[in-house]
Amino acid sequence: MPALTDPTFAGAVVYVLDHADTGTIGVVLGRPSEVRIGDVLPGWSELAVEPGVFHVGGPCEADTALCLATRRGSTPLPDDSGLREVAGAVHLVDLDSDPAELDGEIGGLRVFAGYAGWSAGQLAGELAEGAWACVTGIPADVLTGASGPELWRSVLRRQSGRLAVLSTAPADPSAN
Repeated sequence: MPALTDPTFAGAVVYVLDHADTGTIGVVLGRPSEVRIGDVLPGWSELAVEPGVFHVGGPCEADTALCLATRRGSTPLPDDSGLREVAGAVHLVDLDSDPAELDGEIGGLRVFAGYAGWSAGQLAGELAEGAWACVTGIPADVLTGASGPELWRSVLRRQSGRLAVLSTAPADPSAN
């Protein structure tokens, strides 16, 4: 959004994992790193979508790994399945579980180093300032090969009105 100037989030798509009275947690999508998943988490790279690297999930706790996957099935899972539903087909993956047990159950996964976090009321204030657009995500956003501005524009193109128009705007509106 043009009002958001923080380089950590400018042109970023953030997938919100949890929003509560105490704050909000999400991951930045579309920021691949150079670190291969197989070098850090053996066994998980076989289930990861290309390019099979960690993605930079945000500035908070960069040494923490979060994993998102899209689930193929819709039958209820046991509590110890290693998957926790976030929204629809998108699930958080317990990286302490056995990846072999999820083979065939998920359509792919992506591992994030770090996350984005907001204290209570902080994100609401930024939304009121026009720093963010809040739109419905789709499971394909989590696993897309698009990154950076390409992903941001792709998500905005799906919207209507002003947001769709922003998908064609230059990064610096004053240069228009």
